[in-house]
Amino acid sequence: MLSRRGVLAGSALALLAGCSSSPSGPPPGPPAVPAPTGPSPLHDPVTVQRMRSAARGADVELVLITPEGVPASGLPVGLALHGRGARARTFLSLGVPALLTAAVRAGTPPFAIAAVDGDHYWVDVGTGDDPQRMLTDEVPGWLAARDLRPASAVFGISMGGFGALRFARTHPDLKAVATVSAALFVSWPDARSRKVFADEANWRAAEPLLHKEDLRPDGLGVWCGESDPFLGADRRLVKAVSPRVSRFSPGGHDDEYWRGVLPEVLKFVGERLS
Repeated sequence: MLSRRGVLAGSALALLAGCSSSPSGPPPGPPAVPAPTGPSPLHDPVTVQRMRSAARGADVELVLITPEGVPASGLPVGLALHGRGARARTFLSLGVPALLTAAVRAGTPPFAIAAVDGDHYWVDVGTGDDPQRMLTDEVPGWLAARDLRPASAVFGISMGGFGALRFARTHPDLKAVATVSAALFVSWPDARSRKVFADEANWRAAEPLLHKEDLRPDGLGVWCGESDPFLGADRRLVKAVSPRVSRFSPGGHDDEYWRGVLPEVLKFVGERLS
């Protein structure tokens, strides 16, 4: 198990959450620890462990973040879904551990954040790699083994926003769903240009804008920069669903904007998890 100081030092060069292509060469940061042979309760505000995901047919990293000075046992959990070309450690490079601690010290009820490695918009595109099944069938057991509650909230950045909304469609009991710069597509040609989905039917089955009736507005928050290429699509989502919170403010599709709005996102999630 890695210490919080070691993880943060090694993740300074982590990929940005919204980059549009896969990284070349080995990922930066310290090497992952081997998969645990038994339950591993949290002892540090930040832990990183490698887990075997049968749903994805691959090893993934599980990053768990808790507020400093708060006992981890029994905390509610919010899932954090990263953007395309990034990975779970991205939330460390975005400063989420410090932001979570600051939010709790400012009065937000404490909660834990669980991030895992995903891909191809967090949906099954017919390759035998199913991130949604991992989130539904495997992550709950990983959390329980660490004495954490099942995830009852989800938030995502860029591609992770798409994935968060897809997850929310089949988990109507979630207390909070938040998207930041959600990578949504208003047409098949737009989606096809990303070279991710198997075909139009695959995209249509997953696209949140085509299944707006499955989303609950009272627990939904939407954030997007006014210079973001997905601004138009996110505005369509807000107009159709009327979420509890929607914020369009200056910023682009980059980590500067995400760092700026994450404190508000964490407060939104934490208040509803309580």
